Formats: sequence, C-alpha cells, structure tokens
Amino acid sequence: MMALTNEEIRKVITPLLLSGAKMLDKHCPKCGAPMFEKDGRVFCPLCEYREQKKRQEMKGIEDILMKKIRYLVNNLPEDLEELERYLDIIEKLIRILEHYKKLEG
Repeated sequence: MMALTNEEIRKVITPLLLSGAKMLDKHCPKCGAPMFEKDGRVFCPLCEYREQKKRQEMKGIEDILMKKIRYLVNNLPEDLEELERYLDIIEKLIRILEHYKKLEG
C-alpha cells in the first residue's frame, strides 16, 4: 500500500467534509483511516484515492504499450528474419498488456 503524504490526505478529506460527507467513528480495516458516509454510502476515502491513482497508472502503462504495438505493426520490415523478431516483440507486448488488464479488472 502506497503511503500518502499529509498534503495528499488533506486534498482527499477536505473536499469531502466541505461537501457534507460525515466522518464516522469507524476506521478502515485496510488502512486505518476514518470512514466517511455520504448519500448513504460508507467508504474509506484514502483507499478509494489509492485505487484511483493505481487505475491511472495502469492506464498510462496500457497507453504506452499500445503505442509501441502500433508503431511496430505500422513499421513491419520486409526481411523475414526481422519480421519474425518484430512479431515476437509484438506478441510479448500483447501478453504484458493482457497481464495489466487482468490486474486492473
């Protein structure tokens, strides 16, 4: 679990309090932060923030992998040996991409 700075914690919690969310006297079993309630939903804002950051990082990795795959596909060589090397690299990138998608979902 990534540690959040005090500044990040304030950036997550302050808008919740200003929007009318209630800080509860219960704590998150996962990270120990105070739980909040808003619109009938009880949640840990810090765990949600971490999850959102993780999804953004995964999306960035996915974008980079797709860009590399597109580049290789658009620049396939004529030489058969070189073509096989490109296809091996593309296959490995696709496997990595599938792995990240499984982690995400």
